[in-house]
Amino acid sequence: MAATAVRYLRSTGAATAAAAPVPVDPLPRPDLRAVAADERPPVDTGEFRRVLGHFASGVTIVTAHDPGAPGGPAGFACQSFASLSLDPPLVAFMVARTSTTWPRIARAGAFCVNILGADQGALCRGFAVSGADKFAGVGYTSAPATGSPLLDSVPAWVDCRVQAVHTGGDHLIVVGRVEALGAAAEGEGAGPLLFHRGTFGRFDG
Repeated sequence: MAATAVRYLRSTGAATAAAAPVPVDPLPRPDLRAVAADERPPVDTGEFRRVLGHFASGVTIVTAHDPGAPGGPAGFACQSFASLSLDPPLVAFMVARTSTTWPRIARAGAFCVNILGADQGALCRGFAVSGADKFAGVGYTSAPATGSPLLDSVPAWVDCRVQAVHTGGDHLIVVGRVEALGAAAEGEGAGPLLFHRGTFGRFDG
């Protein structure tokens, strides 16, 4: 009976044993090449700071009244500040995402940008220190629109409410809508405090 079944299967062309494996073409090898002449490695952070340090900027202290902290107002020294829009009036500053002061400003929802004068380098250094009582011995009043600290004797100030916050790599880009602003009379003061290649300077016009 078994022999009859085998003869029948052979006559119909059916396989009577395990089929041989079908050969599979190997995957193509990846193209190997050297780095092209116009390709560069990632930018070194030290070189980034060195080169960008050639860009001179003004210096500010960004302050806020933190309603959730009994320790008083918040503030930090900020070099990365710029005007952004005339209509509506907007400004922007950049702050590190690791900043411990930024959450306090965010809670306030408002801030004052205190633009520093040429003789206020020591004041700037005091606000650049982390963990210290930055307002110790520093006189200030309340900015008219938001109540944020307006530091005594600054040549100019900009009082703002937080309009938007954007992520920019390891920093945040904070956009503020200007609610009030002011400046010393023309000719008063010693000009702006400048920052260039890691040191403070002044404008000689």
